[in-house]
Amino acid sequence: MPERPVPGPPTGDARVDEPLDDLVGAATGRGMPVDAGTIEIAAVETGPEVRRRRRRGIGVAGWLSLGWIVLVVGLALLAPVLPLDDPKEINTAIARRGPFAEAGSASGHLLGGDYNGRDMLSRLIWGGRTTLLVASAAVAVGFVLGGALGLLGGYFRGKVDLLVSGLLDVFLSIPAVILALALVVILRTQPGTDGGGLDPVAALILAIGLVSIPVLGRITRASTLSWSEREFVLAARAQGATHRRIVFREVLPNVLPAMFSIALLGIAVAIVAEGTLSILGAGVEAGTPTWGNMIAIGRTQLQRAPHVVFEPAIMIFLTVLSLNMLGDVVRSRFDVREGGL
Repeated sequence: MPERPVPGPPTGDARVDEPLDDLVGAATGRGMPVDAGTIEIAAVETGPEVRRRRRRGIGVAGWLSLGWIVLVVGLALLAPVLPLDDPKEINTAIARRGPFAEAGSASGHLLGGDYNGRDMLSRLIWGGRTTLLVASAAVAVGFVLGGALGLLGGYFRGKVDLLVSGLLDVFLSIPAVILALALVVILRTQPGTDGGGLDPVAALILAIGLVSIPVLGRITRASTLSWSEREFVLAARAQGATHRRIVFREVLPNVLPAMFSIALLGIAVAIVAEGTLSILGAGVEAGTPTWGNMIAIGRTQLQRAPHVVFEPAIMIFLTVLSLNMLGDVVRSRFDVREGGL
């Protein structure tokens, strides 16, 4: 009577000890016959390297980036209830005083005052509130409009894709800064129902949002082209599912990670765009603090009070860096490793 094989020690992951056919079947979800393609898919999607990467989490840099974003957003949201000075209140005793200022530091004011004597800490927090509002709302506009165009073009292809690609190429052919500057001027000078143009903040949101459409649209289109040819989409079509169901139930959930990743980068770009437009004179009103507006106004006092420019510049730098790193984390954790297929 033949001896029964002694089972090996558990490894913590049952799929590692399964036969090759079961491993491939688990990876593909269909129990497909073993061939070179399915073996490579199984190795990519269920290999030990991928499992180790997922167990590592987002890493130290990712946690630091997330902590900074949470801090900045939290301060911006809580600005009305925090014990801060009025960002528009003038105190001549701290005018052009602060860290590295020619006149020395300002007692009782950690970050000093600007050229008019307004508290820099208060203006940085309130300025971050406006800057983040403009950047987030602008990217939301681009996310919805660009995402819709990318989904339509990537899924239906043919003439629809040709029309969408042509429209996005037209937007991309115009320099982004020039297009945004022109849109801000047009939106702020066009007569509205009350006889005037749009509010400066609303004009900035729409201008930067329209400029972000082609980037978000092309990323969404490229991802949709890939996912719309997957087996589960072809199976849904064969079962008679409507285009609407396939797009919203099958394709969109798989495209969203790439969209969210590029949206985080888009917010970073929008923050820089707001600063650029402020320096060019197309930002919000001078009395409304934003990081870009603070740099634009304080650059004339750079030699006597460099902190007026450096402090908002550091806020922009750290926030943009954190958003870029978080975007990379989102992409690496949720992106299917198609590069090895």
